[in-house]
Amino acid sequence: MPTPTLFRPLLVPSANATSHRFIHVVGTKVFVDDRAADDAWESHFLGMHGDVACWGIDVPAGEDPGYGAETDLRVLFGRVDETEWAVAGRAVQLVEWARTHRFCGRCGERTRLADNERAFVCPSCGLMAFPRLAPAIITLVTRGEGDDEEALLARGANFGVPMYSCLAGFVEPGENLEQAVAREVEEEVGVVVDSVTYVASQPWPFPHSLMLGFRARWVSGELVLDATEIADANWYRRDETPMIPPSISIARRLIDDWILHRV
Repeated sequence: MPTPTLFRPLLVPSANATSHRFIHVVGTKVFVDDRAADDAWESHFLGMHGDVACWGIDVPAGEDPGYGAETDLRVLFGRVDETEWAVAGRAVQLVEWARTHRFCGRCGERTRLADNERAFVCPSCGLMAFPRLAPAIITLVTRGEGDDEEALLARGANFGVPMYSCLAGFVEPGENLEQAVAREVEEEVGVVVDSVTYVASQPWPFPHSLMLGFRARWVSGELVLDATEIADANWYRRDETPMIPPSISIARRLIDDWILHRV
């Protein structure tokens, strides 16, 4: 199996760049091409994918460089490899960051890009604004042992289809990841957990999250749902799982690992 080509986040292209790839961001959709549609449009260097220099292009409202071929990131997943998808997500995140940080949040002065790091800096008061990244935990809670082990799966109140997934939520200021797992689980379904174990992470550019996947063990409590967040939740054995998320989500990895006894 060939070694995957690595992506390196950088501020400027490497001297050995052999070609360029332009990820045009149209709203939140993307159109990828090997040439820039308009050199006057604002561009953001993303990094090097092997020897290919990758750029995010902020397409002005009303322009259509792909003539309708722009693709939503969720649709793009599966059409390209994981690294290419992550680079496209990076383009969307950095372009949106630039769109929303043109002026200082403290004094209102127009900002400029910092010289030696990825940040906007205010020339008046010196406030620096780095790319927004919101850490979020997602957790598969289990109870029991062996063939009798069950996983807690929930349907979000805003899910458009009858799909069940892991419990998730954003990390609050002042808490660590394990505390965030315990708090979110108890808030959403009313049960207490321990043995919180990190599994894996996933960039999630919808719009600017980093999903941190965990496993946890049920300790006590009956299911008491927060109706504003959870429409339904139940314990499921491996042979009776309901509809679960597609492979784009780290939730699917957590559930599949449990079903296949990989963790």
